[in-house]
Amino acid sequence: MSRPHWIPLESNPEVVNKFVFGMGMKPSWQFHDVFGLDPDLLAMIPQPACALMLLFPVNEKHRQHKSDEDERLKKEEQHVSKNVYFMKQNIGNACGTIGVLHAIANNQDVLDFGTNLSPEAFLCGHLSSTDDGYLKTFLAKTKDMSAEKRAEYLETDESISDAHEASAQEGQTAAPQRDESVDLHFIAFVHKDGHIYELDGTKSFPINHGKSSSETFLKDAAKVCQSFMERDPGEMRFTIMALAKA
Repeated sequence: MSRPHWIPLESNPEVVNKFVFGMGMKPSWQFHDVFGLDPDLLAMIPQPACALMLLFPVNEKHRQHKSDEDERLKKEEQHVSKNVYFMKQNIGNACGTIGVLHAIANNQDVLDFGTNLSPEAFLCGHLSSTDDGYLKTFLAKTKDMSAEKRAEYLETDESISDAHEASAQEGQTAAPQRDESVDLHFIAFVHKDGHIYELDGTKSFPINHGKSSSETFLKDAAKVCQSFMERDPGEMRFTIMALAKA
């Protein structure tokens, strides 16, 4: 049975913010462009920042690194906090939405939730009220599920798929076809319980990239993003967004 496919989400803060605000996250925190990883450019990001989303090219170098890393960490048995929210990716081209869910799910203690748009009114700007918004509801329903069960639940969730579909049509570039092979991939980085984690739904588990704190998270996450770029120095198709205080 072939897996479902969504239209890819564009790496565009305006598009992503409209998506998360429409699903119930209040705009006290927003996604922002990261224009570079040196200290001066990182200083331009509003503070504090609680998550980074990296869009990068998937090629043979990435696949080999992913395979080697998976084998190594299965032997080393890395520490992963039980409080990390992680979900697998079953849906083709859904990495943008899964990255957003990872960023938000692991920062619910600082984010605000409330009024959201209904999927039908998503592009029209008509507000409809729910208690906490649909994102909060989705995360509450999937809180105690395994990473695999969360992925299965997302496959059947029409509200998020409708909102994703609307957002994917909102980008500055023409949206690819639903079943088109896209060689770009979103992942998220978050701080949880004193460590920085890479969350990629196509990997076997979260990747612990070492100690961090809420104060040093942005600098620490930037170093990990830099390591992705250094593995593929001839490639220019990297973009980063930060989830930070508005």
